[in-house]
Amino acid sequence: MFIEIIKSIIFGIVEGITEWLPISSTGHLILVEQVLKFKEVSPEFWSMFQVVIQFGAILAVVLLYWKQIWPLTKNKNEAIKQKGILSYFNKNTMILWAKILVACIPAAVIGLAFDEVFEELFYNPFCISLALIIFGIAFIVIENYNKNKDTKSKKETSSQITYKDAILIGIFQLLAAIFPGTSRSGATIIGGLLIGLSRPNAAEFTFYLAIPTMLGASLLKIAKFGLAFSSIELIILLVGMVISFLVSVAVIKFLMSYIKKHDFKVFGYYRIILGIIILALSI
Repeated sequence: MFIEIIKSIIFGIVEGITEWLPISSTGHLILVEQVLKFKEVSPEFWSMFQVVIQFGAILAVVLLYWKQIWPLTKNKNEAIKQKGILSYFNKNTMILWAKILVACIPAAVIGLAFDEVFEELFYNPFCISLALIIFGIAFIVIENYNKNKDTKSKKETSSQITYKDAILIGIFQLLAAIFPGTSRSGATIIGGLLIGLSRPNAAEFTFYLAIPTMLGASLLKIAKFGLAFSSIELIILLVGMVISFLVSVAVIKFLMSYIKKHDFKVFGYYRIILGIIILALSI
């Protein structure tokens, strides 16, 4: 049991790091599992664990961006002067949530409907390596293209993101739902950069988008698995979520600080190198 908990801690660390860095959490979890297989859990539990462990990472976003995502108005006097229940909500925050929900539509409609099909077809080392390499190249190409563009024209805040922008980012998120190794954060950040968002704005919208997306995926997996956890499975899941939460807090802070002075190309090179290694090992 002790060894299984240690493995859960390692998986939690991997999830906390790779969920927010654009290098694919699912891809890394699948690869680490090839070396550190759980021996006291069922295959169904492992399939659920890979998704539900992300719940800890979601809580890190909620903690760090609480002020930005809490919808109730802070100005109670203003709310009292107005009439109706809507006066108690912050208009800008509600608009942000509307854009987030719009961005969730592609993955919710297509990703969830064909989740098992995609998992059967693409959850293998070969497809993971291709996705790592392709999107690694995309990061380098896009950053080189944006290098010569006027930074003043970029959208620096979430209020500048249109509903059209949101749906386009959602389509990029769908790619991550289909192809493991793509990286949900990587795909949505690339989408954001392509439509003119600044790096910090693209990253922050990716964090916001993770809340309903990953929460929905976690609840769906739990619903399919049921609540019939063994004691060791419950401990493993809770430990993994707590560790992923703690690591995610540190990683999100690091990423936001890093991209203020650096671009995403280093992650592109990492993805290409890792993808080549995985491809070589899978042949």
